[in-house]
Amino acid sequence: MATPFVDGDVDEPAIVSNIRRWIQAGVGGVVALGSNGEAPLIDEHESDRVIGAARNAVPRDKLLIAGTGRESTRATIDATRRAAALGADAALVRTPSYFKGRMTPDAFVLHYRAVADASPIPIVLYNYPAVTGVNLTPETVARLAEHPNIVGIKETGTDAAQLSAFVDATPARFSVIAGTAPTFFAALAVGAVGGILAAACVVPEVCITLYELASGGRAAEARALQRRLTPLAKMVTTTYGVPGLKAAMDLNGYRGGAPRLPLSPAPAEAIEHIRAELARLRESS
Repeated sequence: MATPFVDGDVDEPAIVSNIRRWIQAGVGGVVALGSNGEAPLIDEHESDRVIGAARNAVPRDKLLIAGTGRESTRATIDATRRAAALGADAALVRTPSYFKGRMTPDAFVLHYRAVADASPIPIVLYNYPAVTGVNLTPETVARLAEHPNIVGIKETGTDAAQLSAFVDATPARFSVIAGTAPTFFAALAVGAVGGILAAACVVPEVCITLYELASGGRAAEARALQRRLTPLAKMVTTTYGVPGLKAAMDLNGYRGGAPRLPLSPAPAEAIEHIRAELARLRESS
């Protein structure tokens, strides 16, 4: 989920309002403080407020996953324990990346095993090479999947071969989750079990329908829906980023609001581009 702000502060009522609509649409749960939640721009006290507000709105029969990745293992453990105390069901832990040259497979294994050992809730790995500049390889993920408290991975990338390799290298209990809507159908086709998608902040019903079609063996219909969803999905990620996502939410009746500096609001031409694509998607659905 995106994190709404009001007058520069976390807007807890808007969080609750958005989540209630997403739950009503039928999502299986919510991720707070992921990349699209502007997690790197939010301080520790605010992070706890976001998780607390989300937990108040997410029913107990739905998942609340909290992003708790930090650059140090110690800080990640602390954030994960706090998230657990606030009621998160699992933690989404991005790869540390500041010291890129030192982030070897062995370093990742040491980091994630230490976090998983200390965490009271299950750990979901978070791989996002386009942003972090580092990559969890299938071999590394296979080693980490041996840990009983590491239960899955969110793969935010377009490499279907790597995603398929994650599926092949890990046990059935380990969940491989698509992290990008433009490749959602392809990910499901090679064994992903679901998606954590920015586009679902804007058009959750479309994402759910795509998942149901693919899971139900209706590949041609799923592929056709993917083709219709992809232009909007790209706009709210690679093209316009978080500002575009928040603008799209505002246009579709959610409470996105302005991003936090140094991010700037989407310009007028971007908003009109998104508006037109939303209208096209509605007409084709």
